[in-house]
Amino acid sequence: MTRRTTAVIGAGNWGSALAKLAADRGNPVRLWAYEPEVVEGINRGRENPFYLQGVRLPDNLRATGDLAEALHGAEVVILAMPSHVFRKVLAQAAPHLSPDAPLVIATKGIEEESCLIMPEVAAEVCGWKTWQRALVLSGPSFAKELARGDPTAVSLACRNLRLAEDLQRWLSGDVLRIYATEDVVGVALGGAIKNVIAIAVGGATGMGLGHNSRAALMTRGLAEVARLAMQRGANPLTLAGLSGIGDLVLTCTGELSRNRQLGEALGRGEKLADIVGRTRQVAEGVHNARSVRQLAQRAGVEMPISDLVYRVLFEDLPIDQAVKILMGRTLRHERDDRA
Repeated sequence: MTRRTTAVIGAGNWGSALAKLAADRGNPVRLWAYEPEVVEGINRGRENPFYLQGVRLPDNLRATGDLAEALHGAEVVILAMPSHVFRKVLAQAAPHLSPDAPLVIATKGIEEESCLIMPEVAAEVCGWKTWQRALVLSGPSFAKELARGDPTAVSLACRNLRLAEDLQRWLSGDVLRIYATEDVVGVALGGAIKNVIAIAVGGATGMGLGHNSRAALMTRGLAEVARLAMQRGANPLTLAGLSGIGDLVLTCTGELSRNRQLGEALGRGEKLADIVGRTRQVAEGVHNARSVRQLAQRAGVEMPISDLVYRVLFEDLPIDQAVKILMGRTLRHERDDRA
C-alpha cells in the first residue's frame, strides 16, 4: 500500500494510538498535541507519558504543537480531538488543510447547542463539499489495546464509498480490520450516544446492582440509540454492527472505559466535580449527555435513560431516585417508541 504523509490532530490516548497505527504501517506521521509536555515526551522519550503510557512510539512519528507544521503536505488527516473543542481546533486547522485530503473523524460526539454530528461540524467549518471527503471512524476500540496490537475491528463511514474503501485498504492490517459503509449518520450517532448509556451502566455497577440491571440498561439503551439514529436517517443494520451494539457493549462492560468508570464513581455517591477534578481526560459522555438530550428534545424522541443520566450529572438527581423513576415509568409494548 502506498505510503501517505499523515497528520493526526489530537494527542490523547485515541489520537496517539491511531498515530502509532499509521506509523507502524510505514506512513510518515505528524501528531499535533496541545500540551508542550506531551510534544516533548513523544519526541524525546518515544512515549506519550500522559495518555498512552508504556507504549513505544515509532521513530517515523513526530509530535508538534504547531498546526501548520502538522498539516503541511498531509495527504490524510485524522481528527481525534475531544468533541467539545472539535469546532475550535478544526477552525484553526482549516487554513492549513489540503483541499483534497480525506478527513478521518475519530472524535465521538454531538456538538452542544447546534446538535450537529462531527462530520456536519467539519462541513460547516471547511465548506459543505467536505461531506464528500469526511469519514467517520468508530467501533469497539480501546486505544491501549489497539496500541499494544490486539486485533480490533471498526466501521469507517463516508458518503463517498470509494474513498471509504480506499482508506479501508490503506489502514487495515494485522491489527485493525475496517468495514466500509455509507451510513455516516448511523456510525456517528452510535459512537456518541453509547457514551451516555455507559455512564448509566457504570452507575448501576457502582450502586452494587447485578447483571440483570446492567443487561436491562444496555438493551433499552440500544433501543434509545436506534430510535434517535433512525429518526435522523440511519440504517438500523448499522446499529446492530460494530459502531452500534459493538461499541455499546465494549464501553458499558470494559474496565478501560472512562464513561463506565465515571458512572461507577457516581453510583458510589461521588460528585461529578470531584470525579472530573482528578482526571486529565474528561469522559466524552459528560459532554454527550447534554447534546444527546438537546437533540432528542428537538427530534421529539423519548430517551428516558439518557435523560436521567443528564439529570444525575447536571441537576443533582440522586442516582437511586433515577432507578426508581425508570422502574416506575408507564408500562408499554417493547417496540413502542415511548418505551
